[in-house]
Amino acid sequence: MSAEREALEREALRLDETDPLPTLRGEFLIPPAPGGTYPEAAYFAGNSLGLQPKAVAGRLREELDDWARLAVEGHTQARRPWVDYHELLREPAARLVGALPHEVVAMNSLTVNLHLMMASFYRPSGDRTRIVIEDSAFPSDSYAVASQAIHHGLDPADAVVRLAPRPGEDNLRTEDVLAFLEREGGTVALLMLGGVNYLTGQLMDMPAITKAGRAAGAVVGWDLAHAAGNVPLRLHDWDVDFAAWCTYKYLNSGPGAVAGCFVHERHVADPSVPKLSGWWGTEPSVRFRMEPDIAPPASADAWQLSNPPILALAPVLASLEIFDRVGMAALRARSERLTGYLAARLAPLRGVQVITPDDPAARGSQLSLRVAGAEGAGGLVRRLAETHGVVADAREPDVVRFAPVPLYCTFHDCHRAAVALDDLT
Repeated sequence: MSAEREALEREALRLDETDPLPTLRGEFLIPPAPGGTYPEAAYFAGNSLGLQPKAVAGRLREELDDWARLAVEGHTQARRPWVDYHELLREPAARLVGALPHEVVAMNSLTVNLHLMMASFYRPSGDRTRIVIEDSAFPSDSYAVASQAIHHGLDPADAVVRLAPRPGEDNLRTEDVLAFLEREGGTVALLMLGGVNYLTGQLMDMPAITKAGRAAGAVVGWDLAHAAGNVPLRLHDWDVDFAAWCTYKYLNSGPGAVAGCFVHERHVADPSVPKLSGWWGTEPSVRFRMEPDIAPPASADAWQLSNPPILALAPVLASLEIFDRVGMAALRARSERLTGYLAARLAPLRGVQVITPDDPAARGSQLSLRVAGAEGAGGLVRRLAETHGVVADAREPDVVRFAPVPLYCTFHDCHRAAVALDDLT
């Protein structure tokens, strides 16, 4: 190792020792690193799948034990009774996204929740028929909005508007979104962007865009798949109509984990809002009367369809308890320090271009790199893992994503990533 690299490594270790919020790495299971240089991987793929909290296995064993011991009586007699298990997640989830407790519910998966929200809030009429998303939206969002347009008898080519960055740029400018809404807002029925763009890591100006969208007469919803657990949110105060998020990325709740949903209280208190209904969307006090008519509660629970999957909710609860204990303000501050350090270490490297905004206020815990070379993003990501124990995420053809998640990533991890990229590009 060169003297320069040794000095850089010592500095990274010093930063880890002196950071105001030490890493909680010890509370997570870190994959091993091949090669023997380091025992653990430097894991930067938490924006794809978060690491497993060590507490999860114990929580699952408790639920399995209750199932074995109590069988059906576990619905009311388990140590955390199953019949209202989702209530345990309500307040920590509300704190996480800046909501009132009755505005949030843990249920389903992200795209299912987006469809349920659009079933209620996408109501094309007259000239106001369009759905606006970003051009680089995650494919599932593209599929969902196109299918909603078709469901309403519309042609997605006309009904779906994809806002693109200016030529030669990678990120969507807030002023361009606002200008579009000022110019064409009267045709927009639904504005539904990603709070943090999955590809570039750009953090959108959610308060400004929400205000402009609602002023234009549109419903404003947010896909928070890459924002929940990544950046502080104030959904209630920002006057967002609805939002949905997954919990398996920054929220570390396991592959395919139960998702979350927010509906502003002005809607949950409005019985005229149409919704697709199911058994768990009726008032608990009348649920077991088995009557044919639904009595929806004045909460986001009214959008629930089925009883909650306990074994899938247990990891979400364990994860939310970590976020509740640490707090998003402290995590965001550490995220900015880690991401800023990694950005500074990547800046001198040749063969990579950071496409995530430079402004810390305009990005979350992610740096996306456009890489040169015939092997593409996937080939580079494989070599990073196999030769350096650095785990990143490829988005073909040429984008590699690094997520310095503040719960378990370290400055030394960032040093390892910079050294690995320097060697391989």
